[in-house]
Amino acid sequence: MGSRASTLLRDEEIEEIKKETGFSHSQITRLYSRFTSLDKGENGTLREDQVNFRGFMRTLAHFRPIEDNEKSKDQNGPEPLNSRSNKLHFAFRLYDLDKDDKISRDELLQVLRMMVGVNISDEQLGSIADRTIQEADQDGDSAISFTEFVKVLEKVDVEQKMSIRFLH
Repeated sequence: MGSRASTLLRDEEIEEIKKETGFSHSQITRLYSRFTSLDKGENGTLREDQVNFRGFMRTLAHFRPIEDNEKSKDQNGPEPLNSRSNKLHFAFRLYDLDKDDKISRDELLQVLRMMVGVNISDEQLGSIADRTIQEADQDGDSAISFTEFVKVLEKVDVEQKMSIRFLH
């Protein structure tokens, strides 16, 4: 299983992914093996939104624990994908469904529905969305900008909450 993964990934690709994501060679190889098992069409992508392995690794890199990154941080290189700033941008984009750089009530409702399904009534979800926007919206446009999103989360340990311990 591991040998199949390493034969399909070129060493140059592994090195590029290591630099981009901070994952080790063995972690990349194991994740590639898992990725290929999810790739039912055997076309190098995950079916639903055509995520290739590199995109898959970039997404997972946002959730790498921050302390793994501290050891080999390159001050001259790009900001790591698992930095606080990148994690906040990643989370914001999950809610900003139409990519207009703000989270509207409708977008918030759509995401809440995806998260809770039918366990909460539409009335309760509407109340949660309204209260969330009321608390976060500082400029009165009835939406949440990235700046407002960051402000709401300034006291939240995003680095810890958006970290998953895996492959150690």
